[in-house]
Amino acid sequence: MRMPAPIRLRELIRTIRTARTQAEEREMIQKECAAIRSSFREEDNTYRCRNVAKLLYMHMLGYPAHFGQLECLKLIASQKFTDKRIGYLGAMLLLDERQDVHLLMTNCIKNDLNHSTQYVQGLALCTLGCMGSSEMCRDLAGEVEKLLKTSNSYLRKKAALCAVHVIRKVPELMEMFLPATKNLLSEKNHGVLHTSVVLLTEMCERSPDMLSHFRKLVPQLVRILKNLIMSGYSPEHDVSGISDPFLQVRILRLLRILGKGDDDSSEAMNDILAQVATNTETSKNVGNAILYETVLTIMDIKSESGLRVLAINILGRFLLNNDKNIRYVALTSLLKTVQTDHNAVQRHRSTIVDCLKDLDVSIKRRAMELSFALVNGNNIRGMMKELLYFLDSCDPDFKADCASGIFLAAEKYAPSKRWHIDTIMRVLTTAGSYVRDDSVPNLIQLITNSVEMHAYTVQRLYKALLDDISQQPLVQVASWCIGEYGDLLVSGQCEEEEPIQVSEDEVLDVLEGLLVSNLSTPVTRGYSLTAIMKLSTRFSSLNRIKKVVSIYGSSIDVELQQRAVEYNALFKKYDHMRPALLERMPIMEKTATNGPSETVQTNGETDSTILDTKHLPSISQPASQANDLLDLLGGNDVVPIIQTTVPTKPASAGGELLDLLGDLSLTGGPTPTPASSVPMSQPPFLLDGLTSQPLFNDIAAVIPPMTAYNKNGLIIEFTFERSNPNPNIAVITIHATNSTEADMTEFVFQAAVPKTFQLQLLSPSSNVVPAFNQGSVTQVIRVLNPQKVRCYCEPRTHSASYRSRSSEISPFVLKHLQKSDECLSGAKLNIAKLKLRAASH
Repeated sequence: MRMPAPIRLRELIRTIRTARTQAEEREMIQKECAAIRSSFREEDNTYRCRNVAKLLYMHMLGYPAHFGQLECLKLIASQKFTDKRIGYLGAMLLLDERQDVHLLMTNCIKNDLNHSTQYVQGLALCTLGCMGSSEMCRDLAGEVEKLLKTSNSYLRKKAALCAVHVIRKVPELMEMFLPATKNLLSEKNHGVLHTSVVLLTEMCERSPDMLSHFRKLVPQLVRILKNLIMSGYSPEHDVSGISDPFLQVRILRLLRILGKGDDDSSEAMNDILAQVATNTETSKNVGNAILYETVLTIMDIKSESGLRVLAINILGRFLLNNDKNIRYVALTSLLKTVQTDHNAVQRHRSTIVDCLKDLDVSIKRRAMELSFALVNGNNIRGMMKELLYFLDSCDPDFKADCASGIFLAAEKYAPSKRWHIDTIMRVLTTAGSYVRDDSVPNLIQLITNSVEMHAYTVQRLYKALLDDISQQPLVQVASWCIGEYGDLLVSGQCEEEEPIQVSEDEVLDVLEGLLVSNLSTPVTRGYSLTAIMKLSTRFSSLNRIKKVVSIYGSSIDVELQQRAVEYNALFKKYDHMRPALLERMPIMEKTATNGPSETVQTNGETDSTILDTKHLPSISQPASQANDLLDLLGGNDVVPIIQTTVPTKPASAGGELLDLLGDLSLTGGPTPTPASSVPMSQPPFLLDGLTSQPLFNDIAAVIPPMTAYNKNGLIIEFTFERSNPNPNIAVITIHATNSTEADMTEFVFQAAVPKTFQLQLLSPSSNVVPAFNQGSVTQVIRVLNPQKVRCYCEPRTHSASYRSRSSEISPFVLKHLQKSDECLSGAKLNIAKLKLRAASH
């Protein structure tokens, strides 16, 4: 019994559109799919084309249609054009190279490529160019190349696009299409020209050899582009008054690729680019697209400076366009070119700043990024004013990035330290909750280094605390500054603005309020408690401060409780050390990575160099205080420690700084003496032979140079002398030589002292010790001992301890990182350890 004729595609579409619910539509689709399956099983050739067409429509709606793949192949094998058209369309939609079924159509495509009808050939080319696998492309590349040489424009343009797909799948077949590609540019048909430019672009992007080969076609491409912009009205190619803008854009992209990095090609296209930029109408979006491609081409090739200025001016006009997309691409392009053409972009600064007020968030973000890129020393004040205004009114999503950008720009171009501090404080006041974590320590470092601004800064921050304590980074910086410079706040020494009258109790009330405020984070409370503790050496309200500190000794916040317990210990057990421990922080200098500048490490109360003794503070602490300080830092133990790893961070004051140089021998001999042979009851002092009398000019004669280290080919020698301008300064010079066959790299020598002394560590001559003793690395250490406290040291090895003698040289800790016996293979560094202590006369 023959089944009734299936409904037509148009009727199916009308029926599906009448469905009121998704379930009703699904039911209709399932019913029709069942009918189609039954028709396929009966091998009904009459309505196969109609059923596949309906199946493709269901596929477009998102329903499964994979069961129609073989039916598509049957339609492709049909001799009727209408069947082939639906079959090839179904193959492009339902098949891809991941399914082996598509290989069954290779022979059909090959036959159709050689068909006598151009439309059948076009169907085969479209299908191969859409979903052909690498195997199919290898098998059929020859037929595609033949069709590229045909005189039929309809087939040539389709063959060119198919060749692009073949090259993407099988790049090694690129040379096959080279002869035919050269002739495509002489075609007058715009469709062939367009596809040939696409093919040339693909070949140039994939092969540097093809790129250099096709550079000789630049004059021909320039002529084609010139004819397009100079030709009159052509209804066949006209789009909004512009002749074939699609072809113009494609040619401009190809010129950009050909002219990049090539002087001759860039010179050949400069004139035509200027003509396109000046003759293209900008009132329509079509013209703006051509101008945008022109700008990108000018910026990528080696164009003339005047042409680049013209391109940036075009982008500046784009910023005034009402279309948001055009404004966005203009900002993005200017952001890419601002580094190379900074002055030209600066001319449009006011327009760019106006884009900060745009309602579109993407435009605002690009405008913000470009505004920061335009900041320099000349416009820093005006640009910061606009950006601070933007920070006040922008969405929370922008505040973090905007604040970070202001911080970086202010640090780089600040006209004065006061302006810098005011700007950072303005940011913290406006967007304190959105700034990054490193903003607090960076501002603290800035304030510390601005000595003349301490009184002004602490007064401004105190006022800010009275107004608002919700911005936690601002509160943290203010707490730190009040703890450091609270005495300047109370004394009213501010000269930059009218000083305010503040009492000690008022300052303590503010800090105590921060401790109990619900707005304060645990970190902020820690800052506040430390500030109160520091004020114990600056204010007279000692009993009140002790009471506050003792209260938080039982806090449920572990961090706050630990701080309070340690501060209580300072009040009780180490009260004689409290003034030294709570003294003002020295200037925080950034470590120089290279250059001739000296690295100064100051552990005393002043930031001046140790050679300028007239600025040194008078130190009244007893000599035993140095012992207590070293005991507090863990300096009493004499257990040998073996260190096998190398810390990559700079040495800091503390126990780890005092546990260095385990293999350093100061005896001058090649073999160290066991510690058991040295009487422990009366330890000798460092640097035997130094008397307590000020015969400093003869120190070199008293102590000859000594070999401090001799192992694995590395020899380190010490020489000693006394500074002539200041006899309290001892100068130690190290000389490091290398007798191995390879250079020793990353050579570092560091030193540190207790707070009663001062140390200056000059920059080394190099960080590479040359091989075969062909050179040496030298470094100078200056140590100031104003109290002439005697010291002894405990250099440690892996098996024993040793001691040496000294008189008035200051105690110091030498840290030496040298290459071990594995240094030639780039393995690990070995850390030797040394401890030194001060002792009273």
